Amino acid sequence: MCKINGNGTTLENIHRAAKAEFLEKGYKDASLRNIVKSVGMTTGAFYGYYKSKEELFEAIVGEHYEYIRNRFIKAQQEFAELPAARQPEVMSEISGLCMEDILHYAYEHLEECKLILVCSEGTKFAGLIDEMVEIEVEGTHAYQEVLRKLGRPSPHIDPSLEHILITGMFHTFFELIIHEMPLKDAENYVREMRAFYTAGWMKIMGQ
Repeated sequence: MCKINGNGTTLENIHRAAKAEFLEKGYKDASLRNIVKSVGMTTGAFYGYYKSKEELFEAIVGEHYEYIRNRFIKAQQEFAELPAARQPEVMSEISGLCMEDILHYAYEHLEECKLILVCSEGTKFAGLIDEMVEIEVEGTHAYQEVLRKLGRPSPHIDPSLEHILITGMFHTFFELIIHEMPLKDAENYVREMRAFYTAGWMKIMGQ
């Protein structure tokens, strides 16, 4: 059982100190010694909770990484399972709901999500945007095949351009979270971004 002090449990204090250290220095430059010292415990006592700095970082951000990733995958799956004729009608709607859900979740867990987005170099969590880009690329290709079956074939999109556009889309979205824009402003920006990117992709796809 975690020991209790005036500020909460030992585990809560470890997490609080770790988040401050990781946010200030990033995972790679963060000092486990500093984290342990700021909590007022020995390194040996710390290892009773976590085996490494990496394990500690994962304990703080892991569930949030999985939520964002899985929510995005779910949206892709829901869209792909729709009848082909429905997909062009609801493409923007499903994508928009997904982005809004992720935005609200990120604002509810702002420190942890910022750790993933800007402080996770050197961990497996640093590749979140790259993973989402690859999933979106696959989804784009699947949607092009749907358009072809509907008799509305999409022109070939240069793979490098496709990758740049999709990567830029995600970076634009996550910048709202990184810079902690007021939530109401961020919600408006997401709606404007959706309109912008939907129109752009429809143009590129000849729709």
